[in-house]
Amino acid sequence: MATLEKIRSLSGLLVGVVGLALFAFIIGDFLNSGSSYFRTPPDQVIKVEGTAINYNYYQSRIEEMTNVYKMGNNMSNLPEEYLTQIRQSVYSSLIQEIVLNEALGKLGISVTGEELFDMIQGENVSPMVQQIPLFTDPQTGTFNKARALNILKTIENLDAAPQEQRAELENARNYWLFWERNIKAQRLQEKYTTLLAKAIVANPLDAKNAYEGGLESSDIVFAMQSYATLADSLVNVSEAEVKRLYDQRREQFKQKDTRVMDYISVDIRPSEDDFHKVSEEIEQIREELANTHTIPEMANIHPEMKYVDAFKSERAWDPDIVSFVANAEINRVEGPVFKDNSYRLYKLVDKTVASDSVKVSHIFLPEQPGVDVTVLADSLLNVLKTGGSFEELVAGYSADKQSAANGGEVGWFTEELALTQIGEDFKNTIFTAPLNQPVITKTTFGTHIVKITEKTAEVPKYKVADITLQVTPSTKTYGHIYNELNQFLSKNNTSEKISQSAREAGYSLMSNVRITTEDRMIGSVPDSRQVIRWAFESTRRDEVSTIFECKNHFVVAIRKNVLPEGYQSFASVAPMLKYELIARKKGEEIVKELKEKNLQTLDAYAQAMNATPDTVKFINMNTSRITGIGLEPALNAEIAFAPENQLRGPVIGNNGVYVFTVTNRVKEAREYDEQQEIRNLEAGNAYRIGYQAVQALVEKAKIVDRRIRFD
Repeated sequence: MATLEKIRSLSGLLVGVVGLALFAFIIGDFLNSGSSYFRTPPDQVIKVEGTAINYNYYQSRIEEMTNVYKMGNNMSNLPEEYLTQIRQSVYSSLIQEIVLNEALGKLGISVTGEELFDMIQGENVSPMVQQIPLFTDPQTGTFNKARALNILKTIENLDAAPQEQRAELENARNYWLFWERNIKAQRLQEKYTTLLAKAIVANPLDAKNAYEGGLESSDIVFAMQSYATLADSLVNVSEAEVKRLYDQRREQFKQKDTRVMDYISVDIRPSEDDFHKVSEEIEQIREELANTHTIPEMANIHPEMKYVDAFKSERAWDPDIVSFVANAEINRVEGPVFKDNSYRLYKLVDKTVASDSVKVSHIFLPEQPGVDVTVLADSLLNVLKTGGSFEELVAGYSADKQSAANGGEVGWFTEELALTQIGEDFKNTIFTAPLNQPVITKTTFGTHIVKITEKTAEVPKYKVADITLQVTPSTKTYGHIYNELNQFLSKNNTSEKISQSAREAGYSLMSNVRITTEDRMIGSVPDSRQVIRWAFESTRRDEVSTIFECKNHFVVAIRKNVLPEGYQSFASVAPMLKYELIARKKGEEIVKELKEKNLQTLDAYAQAMNATPDTVKFINMNTSRITGIGLEPALNAEIAFAPENQLRGPVIGNNGVYVFTVTNRVKEAREYDEQQEIRNLEAGNAYRIGYQAVQALVEKAKIVDRRIRFD
């Protein structure tokens, strides 16, 4: 019964691996079930190098990862931003699966069944496996091989499990199948990365350079003249120069199939009247809450009330409630407090001092035909009272085989967890039972002989009724906002008219927004995938859409342009390249003017630059960004080789022209260890090469993305 609770602690581990390619992890017939998934589907959502993925499979992978997120974060629903990340992660993973599988197949790289089995119970257990809470010993918090194998066996044989446990075990099975794919993917990527990294070996020259680059650091005082101090008109950049730079960097300007659009987004916000009505309602509820002692019944009347009839310690409450209960008397009502478009009030129903959690073991006796479970439970309890072994009775009688493998232990329970997962009688029994004295309780699952083996220290605990009323737009407000926008579009039904009239009408028009099929929303507008789909389905330039409802926004879009897959046009990137060339020529002009003045001190340069000298410390050759200055590799190199206390420059940088003096240079007292430096370099190379290699395979692959048609 504690399986799901253990799973919920896994959210941190999940974040670190969602980007991995997902493969089947095969151990016996059970683990072999997911090894073949790519078939030629009628509804292709993705196609990679001739391998098609149909929509049903794509959607099943999304649902799988969604369920893992829900279980890992103890959430019944996920925010839209989570779902967006999940969809993109699944898409990326499927592509990586195919391209990496093809590359590894050509190289003859695979993961054998023996190797996979060793990753669970051998001498080289995968770190990922060791971190899965399902497989950790509740007493020590460390990985337990026997427990892991027992759980795998249990979820393999679902048909043998009691009916009331099958749904939970099915969830655990699906949860494990998700992680088994990641385990194999991790091992495959490790092999591929190792193979590539071994082909690029750091030599003694690299090692010496890295050692010296980090050994010596410099402090400087500098002055800088920004390129913004010169007007663009003072330098001349020809189109031929811009075109030459474009040709040199053409590979940097690859683009996906893109649409360019303008759009108006209108917030659907509550009116003053909406706020007034909710304010009146919360005041009425406050009076009712202050005068009632039947909180559970009131919670049934007001579904917005959060109330669990269980004591919870301060760590279970948010800071506002913790502050309230610290000094409140029983039956005190706080609020309403207005925050984030909501009115909130709460009442201290009861308080006590008791253990926050108890550790429970049990002998589970489900109803059985021809067996009087009550009599059996009483008999077993008598055996325990006369010195019988709880562990032996668990092994002989408990139907909960998963906990039986660990002496009947089902884990730690708070009052809330016991109430919501099992029931009120179970909660009351385990929090009143004496330590290590078995007692009998009944639940909807069956009969339990429970024993409390540990209790946490006693702490203040509280029952609090918490009510929040969100102020949302009424139907009247919704209709008013929609009608105003609709009337505006009736009068301004073309792209040109909208551009001319939007600001005067009070609407903000976002212009030249680029979107691809991978985008889930435009700008910061939630649930706006439908607008993106329209932009790709539309065929006319300057076509104006109907009004889309995107969660709490109305959106009107205008399809402006199509940028086909390939390279960005010269015209589209020319302004950016021209700006870079202008900056470069400004630098040359500033240097020319400064040298003509024959300046001899940094203060004189600062005065000529109309700048104030500043200082930076601890700069070395391995410093990527200089504090307070930014990315300036030319300046970094000059600093590294500049003599101490000698004026240097002017130096043309990315953002301006610099002059500087090294005021202090510190050399670290660290002996040169060539082999260690080589190991450090190769470790860094392995990480970088592994990522870049997979990305290169993906970029090279021919990918057809049809997701815009389906979601």
